[in-house]
Amino acid sequence: MSDYDLTQLIARAERVLTQLEAWLPPAPPETDWSATAFRWRTQGSRGWLEGVKNVAHIAPDDLHHIDRQKHIIDRNTRQFLAGKPANNVLMTGARGTGKSSLVKAMLATYSHQGLRLIEVDKSDLGDLESIVDQIATRPERFIIFCDDLSFEEGEAGYKALKSALDGSVAAASDNLLIYATSNRRHLMPEYLSENTEGYKGGNAEIHPGETVEEKISLSERFGIWLSFYPFAQGDYLDIVAHWLYQHGCNASHIQAAEQAALQWALERGSRSGRVARQFAKDWAAQHV
Repeated sequence: MSDYDLTQLIARAERVLTQLEAWLPPAPPETDWSATAFRWRTQGSRGWLEGVKNVAHIAPDDLHHIDRQKHIIDRNTRQFLAGKPANNVLMTGARGTGKSSLVKAMLATYSHQGLRLIEVDKSDLGDLESIVDQIATRPERFIIFCDDLSFEEGEAGYKALKSALDGSVAAASDNLLIYATSNRRHLMPEYLSENTEGYKGGNAEIHPGETVEEKISLSERFGIWLSFYPFAQGDYLDIVAHWLYQHGCNASHIQAAEQAALQWALERGSRSGRVARQFAKDWAAQHV
């Protein structure tokens, strides 16, 4: 082959490679391990940990009237950071009562001790094995955070999470825990018909109890269950007062805001911590 033919062949190969590169997705970015919180991102078949630039900050002292839940998750997190046995945690109950905020408060409190948070959407739970592989050799301690988690029948992420919690032949990484929040205690819908299945004829299941057992098997793999309840009126007003104070309101402002705070909660149909904070923002902006 002449030098001319070789040059032509190389030029053609370079054009083909250029065309292929245009079709291929870009390589995932390098993980910025200096970040304290991450989100799992995917593109096609590739996934990577994306550092969160502006991490939501909330202190444990900002969370009122959930002292028992706060104590338990704080104790479990400290055990985890110390390399001692610790449990995965499932937090369930009323909306807006501090479940997600409690996880963020643990990050704010212990990030300087090596605690890191990875937020994973339900649709990406099938990638848990890839996430575990990426962090297995890291010195930090990671909490995988699944917020507002629930499943419908047959969703793929259900079995992936079961396996990650307890069930895979591979041992779980000792630098990883899973903290999840949900409005459903058993993470899946439960139907009244399931309690009467055994009394039906036709195509009813022969062992309906096994269907129920399958539905609760995921939640039972969490070592700690924490329940959250709606706040009483006095507790709600106390939380309103806290956030008003944080926004620069004095005692007279806080007292004057009580009736408006109750009306706000009535219109929302909820006396939750989230509603209290939303009210405080709105009221303080108008009166301070």
